[in-house]
Amino acid sequence: MKLDRVVATCAVIFCSSAAWADGPTCSITPSQVSLERRLRQLYLDLLGRPPNLDEYRFTQAKGDILEEDVRELMGREEFFTRLKGYHRALLRSNISNSIFANGDTRLQATTDGLKPLEIRGNPSSPLRGRNGAACDHFISQDSCNALSEDPHAEPATKQCRDALGVPLPVSFDYSTDNYSCTRLDTPDSGISDCTSAVATGALPDKQLYFCDMRRVGTAATLAPHLCLPQGNNPVTAAMTEEVLDGAGRIIAFRNPSAPPGQLARLDRCTLDLQLTGGVRGRYAPQKGCVQKEGVVTVAAPYWETSAPTVTMCAIEAQARDVNPWTMESCESTRFLSDRACGCGVGARRCESGSGAIHNARITALNEEPLQLVDSVLRRDENYFNILTTRRGFVNGTLSQLFRQTQSPTVWQVTSPTQPSLVPDVPLAQADTWVEYTRDEQAAGVLTTGAWLYRFPTQRSRVNQFWGAFLCKHFAPPAGAAVPPPEDSCNRDNNLATRCGCSYCHATVEPVGAHWGRFGERNAQYLEPSIFPKVSAKCRDCALAGNTTCDNECGNYVMQAFDGEGAQSLGLLRTYLYRTPEEEPNIVGGPRLLVERMMQTGDLERCAVQNAWTHLLGRPMTTEEERLYLPGLVDQFAMSNHNFKHLMLRIVATDAYRRVD
Repeated sequence: MKLDRVVATCAVIFCSSAAWADGPTCSITPSQVSLERRLRQLYLDLLGRPPNLDEYRFTQAKGDILEEDVRELMGREEFFTRLKGYHRALLRSNISNSIFANGDTRLQATTDGLKPLEIRGNPSSPLRGRNGAACDHFISQDSCNALSEDPHAEPATKQCRDALGVPLPVSFDYSTDNYSCTRLDTPDSGISDCTSAVATGALPDKQLYFCDMRRVGTAATLAPHLCLPQGNNPVTAAMTEEVLDGAGRIIAFRNPSAPPGQLARLDRCTLDLQLTGGVRGRYAPQKGCVQKEGVVTVAAPYWETSAPTVTMCAIEAQARDVNPWTMESCESTRFLSDRACGCGVGARRCESGSGAIHNARITALNEEPLQLVDSVLRRDENYFNILTTRRGFVNGTLSQLFRQTQSPTVWQVTSPTQPSLVPDVPLAQADTWVEYTRDEQAAGVLTTGAWLYRFPTQRSRVNQFWGAFLCKHFAPPAGAAVPPPEDSCNRDNNLATRCGCSYCHATVEPVGAHWGRFGERNAQYLEPSIFPKVSAKCRDCALAGNTTCDNECGNYVMQAFDGEGAQSLGLLRTYLYRTPEEEPNIVGGPRLLVERMMQTGDLERCAVQNAWTHLLGRPMTTEEERLYLPGLVDQFAMSNHNFKHLMLRIVATDAYRRVD
């Protein structure tokens, strides 16, 4: 054995007359801090706090800190909490800013009428005709003829639902996006509705259909308003031509000289919905109208515990999985614009208005990989099980997220195993974590929702793995040159071969393929039986110029930017530009990557360097790498990569004992 290796081994074991009994004692006598400062240092590094008075006195009476004392510290709950913090920083486990949630799926409580839960905001435009529009809080959907808000403009008998049960409008308002509405009733005017407004001369009979009974004030009293196209809007102000029916009443305002593509006509509002593309079941509100459905009583949402039932807007209350007319799925973002979908059973596709459920999911997904790491450390398993194990953990929040496929448009997370096999933990038990086994594609923390969301692309996942577990970083070699902009190689769409980019991407792209079966910007697993390597449907859509293919082909090549892309239409995007040697990476997943990296020794060296930095508060110097790194790596390997054993060896080095 070389001399420097002998010195390193001695230094790793111990350098004191009171050396621990499991190794030789060497003659190096470095300048060391006092017993009390050593004790304080160990407590701060291992437990995250200084010793208390009794702990100081105990060690002073003993006269030394033995290996058994350090092992005892490593068995305390504080130690495992400290290691959770260490791995939280290593994994950068915080997805607070990784989830796009603008509140569009949150059911808000209302305070007037029958006080239903409803979705407002952006979805109200395709559902009801105006952003932020509500349903009718005062009319029960299935008793829609009990109240008529605009009897002068409504049919004698309203149709509450269509033939397949989709809720239809029960009242309407003219949209203030297109109309200016002026209240007609005044004190002592004798006007109570649109008909009396005509009778008193306050409203010309020909404008009757544009008289809108609108709710005003805190009591939500109905009052007649005359709604005419806005005069301060160039588009609506130009609608000066009146279109009359046989009785001489206005049924539309029209711009006779509207340029192509500009809104040319606004028809009177009714309860009739339009059809998109003439397809039955693809309902669309009439332009310029807010067409409101009523409310129903349904089972309470999954987060509600105070009552078994609630009132809810009839659209949101629907529990269908597909549009009954078109059979289109309600399990994508399209449910927010499809009148036939709703929030699903128990409102599982929606979230609570308070945001508490959303925040609880962020907290739980951040904690999930730390629970996995904690289980490996507590059981003294091979440390690198944190990167390969199929073990998983759920609390009440994650259990119900997976089992019920909750909020699928905000939380695009594939259940780690069949939903029915995920432990059934009640939603309220956020602090209860239960272990289970994930499916074969699982690879420790590398396939948890926190990792996939925090590092949303294949390239970012490679970069984080390289830095956190291999202690390496991507950078072009010294003296690397980039050709001039006019060089054709700058236009190569394959970054692994593009000049200048290939310095890093020749490695990044093949390694990124290990996450090829995991979606980007989400935490979905692209199951081969559902997402085949080539989709005939997506290919046909792409060839027809339909690059969205009804929003079903986002994971496939749908446009060609070069010759290879033109030959790859309908190909799962992760296979684009892959060589035959790289395709097994997609099948093997992240676990195959870890197995390969274990053969290089880089994982072991990096784990030692990370632990050293954590305990000493700084990276190894070049001299320390020469003296300590080989011996610590060897002992780490001989302990079956026991992380606590590694930490024990580091705190026994003279370098650690000299830290002041």
